[in-house]
Amino acid sequence: MGILNVSIVTPDGPVFSGEANMVIARTKAGELGILPGHVPLVAPLKIDVVRLKHDGAEEWVAVNGGFMEVNGEEVNILADTAEREEEIDIVRAEAAKQRAEDALKDAKDKKVDELKAEVALQKAINRIHAYNKK
Repeated sequence: MGILNVSIVTPDGPVFSGEANMVIARTKAGELGILPGHVPLVAPLKIDVVRLKHDGAEEWVAVNGGFMEVNGEEVNILADTAEREEEIDIVRAEAAKQRAEDALKDAKDKKVDELKAEVALQKAINRIHAYNKK
């Protein structure tokens, strides 16, 4: 099986740089599985986990928006924020989820900042999902 060179970068710097046999990401148009030789594309990413498969193992990275560029044997992800599963502080993520749920409830009650609260909740759930993959 071929190899993809994968990089995941945020404004704070690189999060992942390595090889994978397959990259699975959720774009605005749906989930994509990228294999070596994939047609070139650029796609906006949703808040979700990017799965990197390599030699039978799988690594998950919680990616919170951004873009994915595929070019032959390379996959470059430019993310707003991203965390590898082993870097996620689950206690902090659970607390963020609770705060976001409370803010969402308050926003619905007060009819303000509902979208901001929904995005915060999606990000917290995404981090928890990536952590719980283990």
